[in-house]
Amino acid sequence: MSELSGKHIVLGLSGGIACYKSAELCRALVKEGATVQVVMTEAAERFITPVTMQALSNRPVYGSQWDTRPANNMAHINLSREADAIVIAPCSADFMARLAQGRADELLSLLCLARPLGSVPLLLAPAMNREMWSHPATRRNLALVERDGGVLLGVGTGDQACGETGDGRMLEPPELLDEIIAAFQPKVLAGRTVLVTAGPTFEGMDPIRGITNHSSGKMGFAVARAAREAGAEVTLVAGPVALPTPRGVRRIDVLSGLQMLAACEDLAPRADIFVATAAVADWRPAQASAQKIKKDGSGEPPVLRFIENPDILLTLAQGERARSGALFCVGFAAESHDLLAHAQAKRARKGVPLLVGNIGPAAFGRDDNQLLLVDERGARELPRASKLALARQLVAEIASRIPA
Repeated sequence: MSELSGKHIVLGLSGGIACYKSAELCRALVKEGATVQVVMTEAAERFITPVTMQALSNRPVYGSQWDTRPANNMAHINLSREADAIVIAPCSADFMARLAQGRADELLSLLCLARPLGSVPLLLAPAMNREMWSHPATRRNLALVERDGGVLLGVGTGDQACGETGDGRMLEPPELLDEIIAAFQPKVLAGRTVLVTAGPTFEGMDPIRGITNHSSGKMGFAVARAAREAGAEVTLVAGPVALPTPRGVRRIDVLSGLQMLAACEDLAPRADIFVATAAVADWRPAQASAQKIKKDGSGEPPVLRFIENPDILLTLAQGERARSGALFCVGFAAESHDLLAHAQAKRARKGVPLLVGNIGPAAFGRDDNQLLLVDERGARELPRASKLALARQLVAEIASRIPA
């Protein structure tokens, strides 16, 4: 199912060159299953035509509070009551001032004022010059709008249409789409701090070669995104993977198991939840060569001696914060066979309240997965689904198990 199936979104455009991005955002929302009702200010129509937005949304565009199409002549009431969310993209400095002042002299600000506060979120994607963005009046207006329930989706940094460079750009459509999807997720981890590990580790034999595994990191990155969508502050410690960082997540890149352990030990004292998704190498070469190990012509491979890597999950689970209940630890087990038996044994050995098992060859590199949740009461299967859908289910499970 598409992420926004069944959602009806009012997409409001105020004046700004970033209106060209709104066309792509509208198309992306529709592709994710949402119905989109576009409302434009008079200034927005100077930058992009209602005809363009109508073609992309497949719905007539509204622009005037005096529009006679509604039978009751109350477009502002009808539009705001039908919406699951109102997204203002772009939100200009002028429109933000209108919201802060409660202005109601044109349709878009009028319907924002008329929206039911408890059920229709107001999501803002500012777009303006860097000096306008940093001006005290704008900061003051933004604070007022947020206090009144508006949600800032953030701003981008980079080149601006005026030729200057800095903060104030409207976020790119894929970023805004992620933020809008996140806005509909339950905030079951609001106020929590979550630490997630993801991907493989690489244990160097020499400057050229090393030992690793098939983990793509996709499950761990999905868990990090789902935790952030649930309202948590998330730090992701990632092994060597080629994946984009989930929006709003702090990322720390590491290479080896020892580096991952050091990062986790540094971050764990400030975390409430630790999810050990990474497939850390169990062994590493006892002595890495300073130079590339060359063939000597004998046909015999070099003899390598290995030592066991420290167990990151066990180290944190046996720490004082985990033992006191201040750190909730979740382990992952990637197995090739006998999943239930191995997962139960691993949970008991690590002493964690929740262990998540999966069959590695059926999960590595894929966008879907199938999970087995194992705790002291038994085991429960999460049927095959996308890794993000499973991550959201796992986050809900974790939220239900931690103290209020």
